[in-house]
Amino acid sequence: MKINTAFLLFFGISLVLSSCGVNTHIMFKTTDEDVIVDDIPISPSDAYRLAPDDKFTFSMYVEDGKRIIDIGSGINTGENESQQLQSGKQIEYLVRNDGKANLPILGLVDISGLTIIEVQEKLRTLYSTNYIDPFIQVEVTNRRVIVFPGTGGDAKVVPITNNNTTLMEAIALAGGITERGKANKVKVMRQTKEGREVYQIDLSTIDGLKYADMIVQSNDYIYVEPSKQLTREFLKDATPIISLISSAIVIISVILTLK
Repeated sequence: MKINTAFLLFFGISLVLSSCGVNTHIMFKTTDEDVIVDDIPISPSDAYRLAPDDKFTFSMYVEDGKRIIDIGSGINTGENESQQLQSGKQIEYLVRNDGKANLPILGLVDISGLTIIEVQEKLRTLYSTNYIDPFIQVEVTNRRVIVFPGTGGDAKVVPITNNNTTLMEAIALAGGITERGKANKVKVMRQTKEGREVYQIDLSTIDGLKYADMIVQSNDYIYVEPSKQLTREFLKDATPIISLISSAIVIISVILTLK
């Protein structure tokens, strides 16, 4: 039985084309209708609100924080107060799935959905039962954004330590846009009451500078779309298969020649 070499070659190429996963690593593909390119909010429309799985610390001092002023001014108010202010050791508290946090003396307190200022005022009111004019400071410790700078292996989780961290700062903290990243297609995906909104920003021109100062929010996804490398990725995926098919054709040809 004669086997048509051309047919085998055609079959092999078809197999390669159907099996290669060229550019399958590209995420969050969108259409023009899926993204917002105008009227992108530069500053948050609302203050950050605590949510389940958030972690936070709080400091409390009586007499509206008089001890802080005294020690900061060099007034000796006692060894215990001085150590408390200078130790820097703080306990983290977790917002549970039911929106409550288990706090000393108070027990379970519902704080999910409150801003940091609202949490401070709520704790101040609750602790006033046991302490004289408590001064409360609250800090969320696990706020972060996830940055994909153009190459999947370079993705980073960037902590937000500054409430006014900008888009440019977040990208810089992640190492900047990689060689494969498209500066004209930077997507900021943000959770809102209506679901995640996708803002597409062009940072390739000076006109995009106004959006470089966009304030990022906790749990934002910043995705720089990578450029497509069709030829390189096709050859990478196809070379082993083509080599296998070529070897098979050679073997079959030799067998047919010997008959």
